[in-house]
This record gives sequence, C-alpha cells and structure tokens, in this order.
Amino acid sequence: MAKKDQQIKLVIVEDDIFLADLYRTKFELEGMSVLVAYDGEKGMELIEKNIPDIVLLDLILPKMSGFLVLEKMKTTKKLKDIPVILLTNLSQKADVEKGLKMGADDYLIKAHFMPSEVVNKIKEKVKA
Repeated sequence: MAKKDQQIKLVIVEDDIFLADLYRTKFELEGMSVLVAYDGEKGMELIEKNIPDIVLLDLILPKMSGFLVLEKMKTTKKLKDIPVILLTNLSQKADVEKGLKMGADDYLIKAHFMPSEVVNKIKEKVKA
C-alpha cells in the first residue's frame, strides 16, 4: 500500500540473499513495491520487464557484473533515465569514480550506511 500518491517501484540487484531480503523488508515497510534479483542477468531482466522508478545495484554479482548492468541500462533508451544507486563493498576511489562516470546517481559503501539511510537516499532520488 503506497503512502503517497504513487508507490515507488524499486529493483534491488544484490547477491547477498540476507542483505537483499533485509532491504526488501525495509523498503516494503516504507510502502514501496520491491523486486529482487540475486544476479546481474536476472536483475537486467527485472529492470527491462518492470521499468522501475529506481534501481539499487551491487557491483560484484554472479553472471553479470553491476558495472555491466549499469552500462546496459545507460545505453538502452527506455532504461537510461532510471536512477541507479550503487550499493557495494567496492570502496576504491577508482571504482567510485567509474560508477559515477558511467551514470550512477549515487555510490554507497554498504558498511557505511544503515538501511534507513538507504531508504532516505532512495526517496531523495525518486523525488528529485
């Protein structure tokens, strides 16, 4: 049930099942519609089929890396304007710069953000 006029549709692409389910629960409690994929290929399928309002994307994924998912999204006409927040453990400056240069809207290091902070970032990006 949406708390605002329209429910935010979110796709989470995260191979850590515990973490993905934790975020799914948190976002659903916030009234969002959430789909989860545990690998890059499935994530790309969900994004293409459901055209979400925003994507929460890990970079280290089986089958297709998060960088490749991001690249495919940003070079696909119907997907290129969907905001993408990278949520990853890759904290090297080069990875951060690469993700942002490729078109990610934000880059969050998993260890530095609580789920509630990630919820706020998602809401912030969708309303912007």
